[in-house]
Amino acid sequence: MTNHVLTEKQQHLLVVRINRLDRKNALTHDMYTAMGDALKTAEDDADIRCVLFTGSSDCFTAGNDLSDFAKGLPGAFEETPVGRFLLLLATATKPVVAAVNGPAVGIGTTMLLHCDFVCAGTNTRFQMPFANLGLCPEGGSSLLLPTWIGRVRAAELLMLGGVFGAEEADRLGLINRVCDPEETEATALQFCQQVVAQAPAAIRATKALLNRAPKEELLETLKTEGALFAERLKSPEAAEALKAFMEKRKPDFSNFS
Repeated sequence: MTNHVLTEKQQHLLVVRINRLDRKNALTHDMYTAMGDALKTAEDDADIRCVLFTGSSDCFTAGNDLSDFAKGLPGAFEETPVGRFLLLLATATKPVVAAVNGPAVGIGTTMLLHCDFVCAGTNTRFQMPFANLGLCPEGGSSLLLPTWIGRVRAAELLMLGGVFGAEEADRLGLINRVCDPEETEATALQFCQQVVAQAPAAIRATKALLNRAPKEELLETLKTEGALFAERLKSPEAAEALKAFMEKRKPDFSNFS
């Protein structure tokens, strides 16, 4: 267990709060286990109708804890804490809502592709810097992003790994609302309250229909991305990126082919 992920049941809602602010909510294997456990609890508890992921008004998550992930992934991707979490998120039958502020890096962005409602503060900085770190896309982003926003826009976000804000995310159709950072969680809670008040079986059926077409392809993509991501973690390029991160400099990929 970890106190870096807090859960609280509020009537029919399960709130999952990422709580490691001293490290910008960087995610460890233990935190992924706790987040996966929360999704499993929500799936198994008939009284829970919705899940809310949130952080603070300053930070959602800076992505994976690089010191934790530098050791690689322990086993087949779908059996790792991060793989289990992503598969549970992708196959969740109940609505998932996210309140996002500040850094939303790597999986802090890609996990939102599996949420049903996303509210983001004006201080949010989305980024998928996988190639910048010698890695590859994860979370089904290589399938979902081109489908949703077009291939060339997806290529820009995934290959160049640039930062974009809530207004751009809204323009691309990746979020529902742009909020004042102090109001993001309250706005997300309004979505939760509205969906919880709906007929629960009808909501589950609607979500299943919305997810029906790409589901099998998405699950296959998640596993393929995960296996390649695990390989990339062991690559010389990733080693150079990690070394550069520790030395507070830009990685130098000029000698790689």
